Amino acid sequence: MDQTRYVTLSLELHLFFARIMKEHSLFLEAGFTPANGDFTRKADFYKRGFESVLRRAIGLSHGITDKCVLNSGEIFTEFTANAERQTQCFTGIPIDRELTAAAARLRCGNPCRVSPALCRQVKQLNQTALRLLDGLIGFKETILKRVLCCRMFTMNYPLLIEHIIREGKLYRTLLRDAERGDLCGQSMKETEVFWNQIMMEHAQFIRGLLDPTEDALIQTSDTFAQEYATLLARAREANDRSMTCQESLTETLRFRDFKTAGAKGITDCKIRSVILPLLADHVLREANHYIRLLST
Repeated sequence: MDQTRYVTLSLELHLFFARIMKEHSLFLEAGFTPANGDFTRKADFYKRGFESVLRRAIGLSHGITDKCVLNSGEIFTEFTANAERQTQCFTGIPIDRELTAAAARLRCGNPCRVSPALCRQVKQLNQTALRLLDGLIGFKETILKRVLCCRMFTMNYPLLIEHIIREGKLYRTLLRDAERGDLCGQSMKETEVFWNQIMMEHAQFIRGLLDPTEDALIQTSDTFAQEYATLLARAREANDRSMTCQESLTETLRFRDFKTAGAKGITDCKIRSVILPLLADHVLREANHYIRLLST
């Protein structure tokens, strides 16, 4: 196994996905009613668990992470710190905001080789994250089952719960592959199919969470949802020689600009919605991540 690639890939996965998972846990926690206090506490357990994973990943990443990852906007954006502050204020759920400040202090590097000690630390972190992921994915699946059989009410759409289950499973798959020595990741076709579906669902969620008076934004969201549905169908049908990569990149750059304006509008209290500020920033970071994958 290429130890340098193993370390850099693992840490880059954690810098992006551990933050995504802790926010999934927060969104679940914020969506429960008082009738489900045990679920609220369990969601908070996973939030704190992935905060710990992210904290450790940041501590190990100085001089390791590639410049294109640090500059991609997938680890944090210009809105993240304020979105976290506002979301903590609105929900009363504690957020370790020092993690964003620490991520902003990361500096890129070009490691020719990594030490055996760092490899061991990364392996331990991967194993910790995998155990947490198994638990969090099972927790999300339990919530979905209870919602679908009317045994639980939550403010989160069933589709959103399915959506965050898929993202958790992708994180787990990529980490398991790294632990087996498979450092190639998804094929570009698999990447497009997965992330075009994620982007399509983001557009659907945004459409459904906007205030009914936000007609123009609702129409734009609906257009993005339809356009990604078309791209998703093409990506599923494409073979490796006829990928729709450039179309997906062009569309996602446009969607990123829409999400950027949305994150600014929500954090500035200029858009009527039931979208938490951190959710607006969350979906922007995922678009930035997809853009980097398409660009590299």
